Amino acid sequence: METPPEDPLAPFSDDVKRWFSASFEGATPAQALGWQSISSGTDTLICAPTGSGKTLASFLWGIDQLARTRLSVAKGEIPEPEPGVRLVYVSPLKALSYDIERNLRAPLRGIGVDLSVGIRTGDTSQTERNRMRREPPEILITTPESLYLMISSGARDILTGVETVIVDEIHA
Repeated sequence: METPPEDPLAPFSDDVKRWFSASFEGATPAQALGWQSISSGTDTLICAPTGSGKTLASFLWGIDQLARTRLSVAKGEIPEPEPGVRLVYVSPLKALSYDIERNLRAPLRGIGVDLSVGIRTGDTSQTERNRMRREPPEILITTPESLYLMISSGARDILTGVETVIVDEIHA
């Protein structure tokens, strides 16, 4: 087994470090090892028990990168990216999608970044789907079925800028 880094928060921005340190006693092994791999740009599989912080481990680096991009745009260091989804979270169940969206509020609020979050499931109305195509969220929470429908339709255009894909619950 790999050894967790001495400071698992080292790759994160100061805002993320501040929020995490104020919210948690420390990183779990799943988080520390996950962030070490994810922050190096490596495709990462996190396999750990329920309650070990896997979801936050997978989301936090993506949130940090989106927040850094926002800051760089605000400072005029880089141009505004094209509108579109940057992070996709694939949830095995539509009910879990709503829980994930609710659980994202704390880190987004705590870090102080206003990222748009959208949910697309089989329950999403046609009106909302159309709005999402016109004004895509930066973070999209969806199910495998809905992602398939997006990819096989004109909605795939909003996915061309995706930088991070998180797949929850991979089963054999």
